[in-house]
Amino acid sequence: MDPVTEEGPTVPEAVPSIAPYPREALEQVLAVIDVQPDPAAGPDWFTGGSYGPSRSRIFGGQVLAQSLIAAAKTVDSSRPVHSLHGYFLRPGDPRLPISFTVERLRDGHSFSARRTHAIQRGEALLSMISSYQEPADGLDHQVEMPVVPGPDELPSLDTQFGNSDIPMVQRLLRERPVDMRHVEGPIFLHPGPDQVAHQAVWIRAGAAMPDDPLLHTALMAYASDYSLLESFLRRHGLSWATPGMKSASLDHAMWFHRPARMDEWLLYTQESPSASGARALGLGRLFTRDGVLVASVAQEGMMRVP
Repeated sequence: MDPVTEEGPTVPEAVPSIAPYPREALEQVLAVIDVQPDPAAGPDWFTGGSYGPSRSRIFGGQVLAQSLIAAAKTVDSSRPVHSLHGYFLRPGDPRLPISFTVERLRDGHSFSARRTHAIQRGEALLSMISSYQEPADGLDHQVEMPVVPGPDELPSLDTQFGNSDIPMVQRLLRERPVDMRHVEGPIFLHPGPDQVAHQAVWIRAGAAMPDDPLLHTALMAYASDYSLLESFLRRHGLSWATPGMKSASLDHAMWFHRPARMDEWLLYTQESPSASGARALGLGRLFTRDGVLVASVAQEGMMRVP
């Protein structure tokens, strides 16, 4: 995802692509997603860089998180975000800065709505609408969290792949700011043992985070883009290393039900109810370790196989 013209605003130098896992990677990602105002471009304009410039394109979760923070900075801090709906329109160039323009759609008695465009070279990379609400009391219910092994019972990615000599795997370990532990085992290199359209992944920030609820929410949005379409891959006996496979996120929606910290374990349950027309749908839910549902996610992606 990318936004801005060739002669757009300047930003700090790109973050180095290789960072020791996990604290340094987390610190660099938090610095990147916390976009800053760009008064020279105009009111409600922000600018930011990219994490992992060695990649051929910008990670979609990064631009989603940056767009969320840009929009939230135009809303009173007493109104946390409760939903976002975004479309990924173009791949972004990690070597260039990204501009974010926020349109104030509405500020009502209880709700505020914003539209954010992420821009590079004068073209939109992401178009997102987000909504914010004053805290309110009301009826309350949620689905139950499934019973799965806890994160302490599962091996980390470092344990499983730390000795790998595959460059892609080593980059993943060094650059990822989030600890991920797959209940059914990861499918980075090889398909899962069962062709099922569901999985569960424990996720947590790689180190302690500041006490800023917006940063926790933004990192949750960032991490939600990592593995949501893996249920499609499992269902069809594929892995991320399947030769010739091409994938790209098309859209992303999130609903934030209750507050949560990203430096505490969250269970990310995922399923793919349908795939057709070279598109796969992924649905996800995020629970705290004690079973509180904090967010729901939906994403459709382009998935083309040889």
